[in-house]
This record gives sequence, structure tokens and C-alpha cells, in this order.
Amino acid sequence: MEKMLKVGVITTTHGIRGEVKVFPTTDDPGRFKMLKHVILDTGKGTMQLEIEQVKFFKRLVILKFKGIDNINDVERYKRCELFVERENAVPLEEGEYFVADMIGMDVQTDDGVLFGTLKDVIETGANDVYAIASPVHGEVLVPAIRECVLDIDIEQGMMTIHLMEGLI
Repeated sequence: MEKMLKVGVITTTHGIRGEVKVFPTTDDPGRFKMLKHVILDTGKGTMQLEIEQVKFFKRLVILKFKGIDNINDVERYKRCELFVERENAVPLEEGEYFVADMIGMDVQTDDGVLFGTLKDVIETGANDVYAIASPVHGEVLVPAIRECVLDIDIEQGMMTIHLMEGLI
């Protein structure tokens, strides 16, 4: 399991006082209000930043970090990813999983035959869709609904699916 979970990507600066616009990669952008720290991945290393202020603008989160008060100090962090440590992640409800824990897991059919590997989780308006790379069928898109996804075992790294007619 991943030790750090991605919560956003810095897209650009905001104003001249060191604020940044962040594209959230979390289901609930409001979670930024509860965060005290994030970990910035600069590509060359990581650094922990204390969040001083959080605002929202359209689909973006505007963050101000403590000690960074100038646009020149944050320019270099454009396109850098923000993470939280797992222990600071939002608690999950039963039946919810972190996408980072699911990517790469094996997928088997309900008759126990290995079908492929989970490559991506696509968020749609109605329900998520799992992109599964199958050596036999290529990429197969499976809706994340109870009729199709029978079990997800994070510990074993295995998902069990039922292939409804028309999926392959």
C-alpha cells in the first residue's frame, strides 16, 4: 500500500502573495479545510508545507502556505504534486477504497479465472468505471456496480468481477 496519497496538483500561482491554485485529485476538495500540512513533491525531493489559508474558486482549491509570501517563491512549484501521509487521509466508509491501493491489483472472474490487471479508475457522473488490461481482450471497461464488482480484497490485491453480457 502507498504510504502517501496524492490530493492535488499545483496548476499555477494566484495573485502575488504566494498563493497557488491546486487541481484536487481527491473526491472531496473540502478536505483541504481540515489539512494542516501537505507534502510537496518537487521532482527532486519532497518538502512538508504548512497550510495557512484555504479558499475555493470554481473547481480549484487556492492554498496559501506558511512562510511563502511571494509569487517568486511558488513559481517553481507549478505542476508539482501534493500528497498527504496515509494517517492524515480522510477515513473511508465501508466499501470505499483509495484508488492508489487498487491500481495494479489482479482481477479475476467469478469462476476464479485470472482476467487481467486494474490499470485505471475513471470517475463518471453515475459511477466509477474500472479500466482492466486483459491479455486476451485488451482494455475492458467494467462499471463499478454491485452486479459487476463482486469483491475487492486490498490485502490480497485481488478484485473479483462478474462479466455481464456485452462487456467484452
